[in-house]
This record gives sequence, C-alpha cells and structure tokens, in this order.
Amino acid sequence: MLLAELQRDATQAYAALGKAVGLSAGAAHERVRKLKEQDVIRRTTVEVDPAAVGRGVAAFVLVEANAWMGDAPVRAALEALPEVVEAHIVAGPASLLVKVRTATTEDLQAALRRLFAIDGVTGTQTIVVLESFFERPVDTRP
Repeated sequence: MLLAELQRDATQAYAALGKAVGLSAGAAHERVRKLKEQDVIRRTTVEVDPAAVGRGVAAFVLVEANAWMGDAPVRAALEALPEVVEAHIVAGPASLLVKVRTATTEDLQAALRRLFAIDGVTGTQTIVVLESFFERPVDTRP
C-alpha cells in the first residue's frame, strides 16, 4: 500500500503519506528510506506528457541480430540514443525490444537508422503506436 501511494504521488509529505497508509510521518519516512536502501525504490521522478514536450510519436521496435545483444557495448549504444526510452532483451524471433519516442515520423526513421547501425543488428520490425489507453505503475499488491 505504501508503494502504491508513492507511485500515485511521490511528492507528498511524509505526514500525508503516513496518514494515507496508517503510519506516523516518522515511520513512513523510515520505511521509504529502507525501500531505497534495498533498491525497491530505484528513483523518485515525475511523469511527463510526451506529446507536451515534443515526443508524441511512440513506437515499439523489435531488433533482430546475429550476435548477443546483452553486452556493455550494445547497452552503451542504446543509451546514447535519446529517442530510446526503454530497452529489453527478449526471447523469440527478435533479440531486443525497444520503445522509441520522437517528435515526428521523420525523426522516428532517423532513430531507426541509428538503431540499425549498432553492431550485430540485422533487422528491425517497428510497431507505431496510434493511441495509448494507459500506462500503469507496477502493481505492488501480493
């Protein structure tokens, strides 16, 4: 319940957080500190509307490769592409699944060219998002 409340609004004061989950402010603060130490809470951030900041085009790209894509050079190459907002090693016909956000379809095409230039990449299959119904935080209930 604490994690769900933090995902809903991580900016609230510990007193408000504690009240929402039945803890004192001090106990809420201590639990959050421990969750950070245990890397359960990786970071505290804000959710930004991609379209409002010029990143309204979303696409999922399956990346095919002739080499293992889980090594440091590939990770560094993906991290160097600001359009790539998620990257996952996957099982199946593709080696990677990446989520890309750009301003235009022309920018998407340029990002795909840069993805294709990564050593070992042999092909891509792109699925352009027309509309997103929702994106939800991780369900922390047991």
